[in-house]
Amino acid sequence: MTARGLAGDAADFLNFRRAMGVQYHRGEFVLKGFVLFIAEQWGEQTVALDEAVRRWSSRVAGRKAVTVSQEFGVVRQLCLYRRRTDPWGYVPEHALAPVKESPFLPYIFSHEEVLWLLHAASSHRGRWIWGPMFRALMLVLYCTGLRLGEAVHLQMEDLDLRRNTFLVSHSKGRSRIVAFRPDLAKELNQYLEARRQILRIRRVKEPQALFIRLDGTPLTVKSASEAIRRLLRELAIKPPAGRIGPRPYEFRHAFAVHRLTAWACAGVDVQAKLPLLSAYLGHQDVLGTEVYLKATPQLLDLASRQLQNHLRHAHTPE
Repeated sequence: MTARGLAGDAADFLNFRRAMGVQYHRGEFVLKGFVLFIAEQWGEQTVALDEAVRRWSSRVAGRKAVTVSQEFGVVRQLCLYRRRTDPWGYVPEHALAPVKESPFLPYIFSHEEVLWLLHAASSHRGRWIWGPMFRALMLVLYCTGLRLGEAVHLQMEDLDLRRNTFLVSHSKGRSRIVAFRPDLAKELNQYLEARRQILRIRRVKEPQALFIRLDGTPLTVKSASEAIRRLLRELAIKPPAGRIGPRPYEFRHAFAVHRLTAWACAGVDVQAKLPLLSAYLGHQDVLGTEVYLKATPQLLDLASRQLQNHLRHAHTPE
C-alpha cells in the first residue's frame, strides 16, 4: 500500500459514508492526517498497512487513551471498507486501542431535582428568559433527551402536534424524527398560547424559532445554557462557582437513564432496547448509549438482579 493508493481509498470511503447521510467531517480530518503521516514517513514507497497503523497510533506519547481510540476507530472503519474489495485486506485488532469510551460518568438528575427545576423555571422572571418558555424548554430536554442545541434550534415548522413529533434536522450529520408523549404535547400547546400573547404584546413579526426570548427574538444556545446554569446554582444542585457539577446537557443523560431504569423495573430486556434508544437519541452507534448502563448504582443493581433471576430460572441440561 502507498500513500497515494490509500488516499484514493479514503476518498471512496468518505463518499460512501456521505451517501448514507453522514457528513463525517471529523473522520475526514483523521483520515487526511493518517494519509499525510504515511506520505511523510514512507514517501511513495510501499508500506505494510499493519506497521503504518501501529506507528501512527503511537506517534505521540502521552495522549489520552480515549482520543487515540476515537481516531483508531476511524482508521479501522476505512480498513473494513477496503476489505469489501480485498478479502485479505488488513483490519487492525481492537487491542491496538483498547479504550472504547470515556471514563466520564454523567451527573443524573433525580426525579425530585427535575421537579424542583421545572417549578423554579415556571416562575422565572428574567430580562430575556421568561417562565413559560423556560419551563417548556426544560420539559423538551428532559422528556425527549434532545441536545440543548437541537432543542434551541427547533423551528415552528419542526413541531408537529398532530403526530406529536419533532423534526431534528442535520444534527451530528443526520436528521431524525423524535416522537413525544401527549402530556408533553399539552405543555407545548400551553407554551404556544403564551408565545402568541408575547408576540401580540410586543407587536413583532412571527419568528421561525420555536423558543423565543421575551422580546420575541430567537433563543440562543448561549443564553439558554447560562440561564440553566444559574438556576442549577440557585437551587444548590451545582456549586456556586467553577466548572464542576451538573451542566445543561445533564437533562439528556437523565432522560436516558430514567428510561432505562423504567424498562429494567418493568422487567424489559434492556440490552434489546439499547439500539432503539440509541436511534432515538441520535447516536451514531449503540456504543454511545451503553455508557448509561453504568451511570447509576440503581441501574447496575437492577441489571444484576435481572441476570441472577435469569440464571436461577434457566433449565439445567441433563
